[in-house]
Amino acid sequence: MTSMKVIFHVDEMSKWGLVLGNTRNLIAALADKDLSVEILANSEAVKFLVLKDQVAENTDALTALSKTVRIVACNNALRAFKIDPASLYDFVTVVPAGVAELVLRQHEGYAYIKP
Repeated sequence: MTSMKVIFHVDEMSKWGLVLGNTRNLIAALADKDLSVEILANSEAVKFLVLKDQVAENTDALTALSKTVRIVACNNALRAFKIDPASLYDFVTVVPAGVAELVLRQHEGYAYIKP
């Protein structure tokens, strides 16, 4: 069976709740499928991935998803907002450019979802 691949793109702080919910719903709905999921944060949404800025509920949700979902932050956005990558959750992968990550994943056959 071919793996199903999905990348969620979030660039607004106000969309994180929707992205987390959509991701959980997708994983539950396709639990019987071979599924690869990535969440890419760029622009202001990278602020959500700063560990010290989060409430326990967000930390729990992100930590739970990080066990099966690749969570990625755009380094250009981190620099723009003066965020040290060391301040992010330890499960976050930093990529050089969010837009390049989107292009690469779509080229690899990932379905693109932007809530």
